[in-house]
This record gives sequence, structure tokens and C-alpha cells, in this order.
Amino acid sequence: MNWKRAAAASIVAVPIVVLLGYGMTRDPKEIPSPLPGREAPPFSLAVFAEGHGIQHRATGDSIRLADHRGEVVVLNFWASWCLACRDEHSTLSMVAESYAPKGVKFYGVLYNDVPENGTRWIAEMGGQSYPSVQDPRTRTAIDYGLYGVPETFFIGRDGRVAYKHVGPVTATVLASKLDSLLALPAPPGMHPAADSVKSVTVPTTGE
Repeated sequence: MNWKRAAAASIVAVPIVVLLGYGMTRDPKEIPSPLPGREAPPFSLAVFAEGHGIQHRATGDSIRLADHRGEVVVLNFWASWCLACRDEHSTLSMVAESYAPKGVKFYGVLYNDVPENGTRWIAEMGGQSYPSVQDPRTRTAIDYGLYGVPETFFIGRDGRVAYKHVGPVTATVLASKLDSLLALPAPPGMHPAADSVKSVTVPTTGE
């Protein structure tokens, strides 16, 4: 009977609609990430924007997370179509340059975008002090459980994700998290630079 089929379809559809409606009301900032405290998902991604200064890497270089064991790493997922990414760009570039002498590695990961647009956007924003890499088929973004952009991940010397920040990140947050990670003892067999435990003073732009 048609009415039975319609009733059955309604029974199946209602929970789905309810779940979708509930998801639309959730703020991504309030959704806990399972990654903090766990091993950071490995990746090997190609550089498309070189950056400048200490953190410069040539276009086409392969960036492997495994090569940074024993170092603090900051991954910032962004896109040229992301308006909120504009709010944090100059701050990220400034802090990355300030912490480069301490051995902190910053990488931008282009999300759901193409390198040509990313390169053009960086130029329009006045450049960038650290390299950006492309993420074909957003595999790395999926591994990191990305909800959207911008999102920033802080990875400690032990290779574990220490903190995830959703939305534009500020200089205050960056400095606080990085100073905390640099102050932690290095894992056995890994020796940080002698001055890496010292904090770096950077201009703040609010919480």
C-alpha cells in the first residue's frame, strides 16, 4: 500500500532531519576534537608558496611531519575564499617570524582550493613568512577532522596534537600556546635549541 510506504519513509526521514537540524545549530568551536593528546596524523605535502626568511622552503619541496619530530609545529588550514582567514594572516606571519629562531615551524595548508588562487591571495595580503602546502583531495584536512577554515593545530615535540584552535587565531593565543610547548622537556633523545625555552614577546591583538 502506498500509504504504508509513505509512513515508513517518514519514519526513516524524521530522525535524519532532526540530526541535520541539530548539527546546523552547533557551533564548531563547541565541538570537541578527538586529536589533542593523540599522535598527529602524518603527512607529506608539496610546497606551493615558499615563504621568506628562516622558514623559506622551495616550491615543490615535500614537507613531512615525520621530519619535525622533536620540534614544535603549527599547522594553519586556510583558503583564498575564506574571509575569516584575512583576519589572522598578518598575525600568523608575524608570530611565525618571531618564533622561527626558536625552532618553531609554521605551515599553511591550503584547503579545498587551488595553488594558483592561494599564491595570488598571499601576494594580495602582502606576503607570508612561512611556506604553504597543497592538500590534494583534502586528505590531510580529513585526517585532522577539519570542520572548516581557519583552523590551527599546535603539535608538540613529542609529535602529539597539543591544541586545536577554531576560527581566526590571535597573537595572544599563539604566544601562550607556543611558550607552553617550548617550556616542556624535550622527549628522550631529542634536544631543543638552548634558547628554545625562553618566551618571545610579540605584539598582541586581543584574545
